[in-house]
Amino acid sequence: MLKGTRAEVELGRILQRRGWKRTTYIVTTKIYWSTRSEERGLSRKHIIESVKASLLRLQLSYIDVVMVHKADPMCPMEEVVRAMHYVISQGWAMYWGTARWSTVEIMEAYTNCRQFNCVTPIVEQTEYHMFCREKSELYMPELYNKIGVGMMAWSPISMGMSQGKDDGAIQLFSRASFRNKYSSFSWTEDETGPIKDIGFGWIKEKIPPDDSKRQGERMRDLSVLAEKLGCSLTQLAIAWCLKNESVQSLLLGAGSADQLYDSIQSLQIVSKLNTNVIAEIERILENKPTRPPMVSTLALR
Repeated sequence: MLKGTRAEVELGRILQRRGWKRTTYIVTTKIYWSTRSEERGLSRKHIIESVKASLLRLQLSYIDVVMVHKADPMCPMEEVVRAMHYVISQGWAMYWGTARWSTVEIMEAYTNCRQFNCVTPIVEQTEYHMFCREKSELYMPELYNKIGVGMMAWSPISMGMSQGKDDGAIQLFSRASFRNKYSSFSWTEDETGPIKDIGFGWIKEKIPPDDSKRQGERMRDLSVLAEKLGCSLTQLAIAWCLKNESVQSLLLGAGSADQLYDSIQSLQIVSKLNTNVIAEIERILENKPTRPPMVSTLALR
């Protein structure tokens, strides 16, 4: 659930009306940071109250995966993992995961879980698309191999691969990227409401002209490649994300049934992304992440 409490209420009504067998679907939701002072942070009180409130809104006896959205530097990690362990031991959730946590924070949570015999997180929800790759490609696979934390990728088409309204230019950012609070400490439930029409002028001022021009060229080259593959640019971006073996789940948004259907068709494109196609994409992007070189302590003396 990514649209706050209202989405939980609506989903709960749908599930009750349809009467589907509980074992046939998976429900995940998040513990958000509210703007209300008494609902901020990841204290034991806030975590437990948030999960219980979500259960009431969803009209469910349990949630499959509860995601903890953003780490809380003001709360001891021990308190967070013990609270999540309590939530699971009470049967309110089956598993828990993290969202937008750094790899250091995830490892800290895992270490505390082992130390205090608590249930460990199973998944990290992280941003991943053609222009945001470092964490997902360099560090998340290592976490999966070492401690079993999978990756749930979000924003696969965040670079806004659609025709813009300004001079036919290609938009380089998703709608969420235009929020003034996007780079703030945390998203809150208030920020998941309807997006206001705020324009693109301030974004243009922050992007160097050369970078904007080069980015537009990349998007046009990707569009040509997508046309050769017989798909849309959006479908190519989704298929490219799915091609990464570290991606266990991919989050997509849709404004209509047709848009959802088009996104699902990306599954047919994955098999077309052979070695040559991937190499061509890398040539266009020119942003393959690499680990920084090892620095010898002797060299620093």
